[in-house]
Amino acid sequence: MKVKLFLFAVPALALYGGFFLLPAVQGLRYATTDWDGYSAAFNDVGLANLTEVVSDDDLFRNALTNNLKFMLFVVLGQTALALLLAVLLAVRSKASTFLRALFFLPTVLSSVSVAFIWKFVYDPNFGLANTVLGAAGLDSLRSAYLGDEDTAILWVAVAQIWFHAGQMMIIYIAGINQIPPELYEAATTDGAGRWQQFRHVTWPMVAPATTLVIAYTTLQSFKAFDLILGLAGNPPRSGLDVLATRIYTTFANAQLGYAAAESIVFMAAIALVTYLQNRAARMAHG
Repeated sequence: MKVKLFLFAVPALALYGGFFLLPAVQGLRYATTDWDGYSAAFNDVGLANLTEVVSDDDLFRNALTNNLKFMLFVVLGQTALALLLAVLLAVRSKASTFLRALFFLPTVLSSVSVAFIWKFVYDPNFGLANTVLGAAGLDSLRSAYLGDEDTAILWVAVAQIWFHAGQMMIIYIAGINQIPPELYEAATTDGAGRWQQFRHVTWPMVAPATTLVIAYTTLQSFKAFDLILGLAGNPPRSGLDVLATRIYTTFANAQLGYAAAESIVFMAAIALVTYLQNRAARMAHG
């Protein structure tokens, strides 16, 4: 019987092995070569690619810095906004249901569609943002947005938050709805206000949801490839170059071996950041 039950997992294991494990092993192999992705011949270079990526590649270091800025801004902003929306819309009513659907709507759009929407918003000449600021008499706040190398990645982060905050809101609403009402009743009896109820009841009880939201948001921030290409073009400028676009550019330049080495460092960075964030989330919830 156990053997027969195991057979049900064979198709999934075959797909996992063929589309994940095998490419991963091949990637490790390619990272030790100078293969261009086309030629039949290539040379083994050992750890030279990895060494250069970690210590001597200014372009990769710039992309990593941009990605960390983007990730930090998105994780903090998206988590806070999603939790705020969830707290406000956790009550069951027709208005709440409508607003939930409204905030969730951007999630069903494609990344390319979102990129074009925000490209129009950020256009320095006739974009919505500068037009509204001008109409409000706030011309001093008008900006080049994506044209400013120092802050461009943060404006992309705003688009990313708008794109996925509604999705994370649903996770938080599910977590809040699992909190026993008796806890709020007891807190009210003890004279706790809304802020104290949130701090001592809601926030600790949504710890599992927060861990999930942070982990998923982190992965999203490292995978915002198509959104950035849609906003910045291909290849993106230095201020908008992140790890995913840097690896893609390296691959497009017929440096598959080096791109594989960059991918290994990329995955290691995601694993490290996710681990540290999970530790921080557990500490924040006591």
